[in-house]
Amino acid sequence: MGHGAGMGVNAILWAGRASILVLALIGLSSCGGKAKDDTFALSAMPEIAGPKAKNKQILIPEPAALKALDSEQIVIRVTQSEIQYLSEARWSDRLPKMVQAKLVEAYENSGKLGGVGKPGEGLAIDFQVVTDIRAFQIETTGGDHANVEISVKILNDRNGSVRAQRVFSATAPVNGAGNPAFIAALDAAFAKVTADIVGWTLKSI
Repeated sequence: MGHGAGMGVNAILWAGRASILVLALIGLSSCGGKAKDDTFALSAMPEIAGPKAKNKQILIPEPAALKALDSEQIVIRVTQSEIQYLSEARWSDRLPKMVQAKLVEAYENSGKLGGVGKPGEGLAIDFQVVTDIRAFQIETTGGDHANVEISVKILNDRNGSVRAQRVFSATAPVNGAGNPAFIAALDAAFAKVTADIVGWTLKSI
């Protein structure tokens, strides 16, 4: 009786292990068969027009953004009140961090400032360029197009006063089909906004 009971327990244990192994293999198979999201970055670098400000150093904090834009998801605005996310695609980082990095790059590439930095880099700052991403999306009403809108304030870092403020926006049509066409449109609209922001900053400080 005891021997038979032992055999029964062993059989149950073996069957349990076999079931776990089968489930694990199924899980690995399903993971391997699932396509990963394509990852995109902002790449366009605009030509910058504006006066030189070689004696000025500016700080670029990370932009503020609503929760829908503060992620790696790429926003599609279907109607004024409904948004979705682009399927099988994502940004290479959170959107505000990407925008911050590209703004710093654009200011540096202009060659017209004494210094450009992010918080924590220890620059002796004259002005902060504070931004708020209000729109960064593909819109489907009125034909597919990208819409980028960024609010900008230039703050005097010595006393905290607002030197200048303005809202910049640009659109670009989606030419072609598929996710790369949507990203190209967003890239083009953002490049226009970036050029306008940097040129305006140079004139304002």
